[in-house]
Amino acid sequence: MFWYYSFIFLLGLVFGSFLTSFPYRLLIGELLPKGRSYCPQCKKQINWYDNIPLLSFILLKGKCRSCKKKIPLVYPITELSTGLLFVLISSKVLNCASSSPLCSISSLVGSWALPFLLFIAFCLLAIFITDMEEQIIPDELSFILFVTSFFVIVLSGTDGLYLRLLCGFAASLFLLILHLITLGRGMGLGDVKLALSLGIILGWPYVVVWLMGSFVLGAVVGVTLIAFGMAKFGKHIAFGPFLIISFFIVLLWGDTLTSILVPYL
Repeated sequence: MFWYYSFIFLLGLVFGSFLTSFPYRLLIGELLPKGRSYCPQCKKQINWYDNIPLLSFILLKGKCRSCKKKIPLVYPITELSTGLLFVLISSKVLNCASSSPLCSISSLVGSWALPFLLFIAFCLLAIFITDMEEQIIPDELSFILFVTSFFVIVLSGTDGLYLRLLCGFAASLFLLILHLITLGRGMGLGDVKLALSLGIILGWPYVVVWLMGSFVLGAVVGVTLIAFGMAKFGKHIAFGPFLIISFFIVLLWGDTLTSILVPYL
């Protein structure tokens, strides 16, 4: 199992390396890389041995070999986080012994569960980064998430298809109402579109726990930022990252959270 998890971790590092430049490529309209990678500071192409995920950052001591400018710390953090998340999801899929949403999906999809969940994780991490840095949730990614999750659930032949669809549309409608009430200041349309796919994946009753967790996380982080002078009251804070963090928490440990919260729902 050591070699299996090592491969999954390395796979996560590679995909995490791709994610580090995703917001930049999004801004220039280049979602997929064209040609070799280059330093955004000096524009010089990066040699392959300086582009090894995580390892190159350590060997270069966090600086570009050409211009000596510091490589943003978010790069290795993204790579490492992606690798660890891939390993965690893989471990949960191989050792399903609960009724968590992840195990439910695993039983529905069968051998395709791991590729499906890793693909979902990759897309959500891309959305997380772009929303954090640019406050943008790309419509392309939201559409891919919806189509993928919809067809995977349909092809699984589950009897709960309509309930999952209802959960997705209900979550999306709830956020849309908030968007209209706040005139777009409290909730963006990108969040509304994202909720559709995530609600379908989680299903009932996890969709309720997920939304509750998103707002709790948002409130805690928002109050903390205001308390430390890092944000001002009324200033827009991207909500997508909270939806995504809460989604992963519920996906992995939703059965435990639901058993605690159900008496209060």
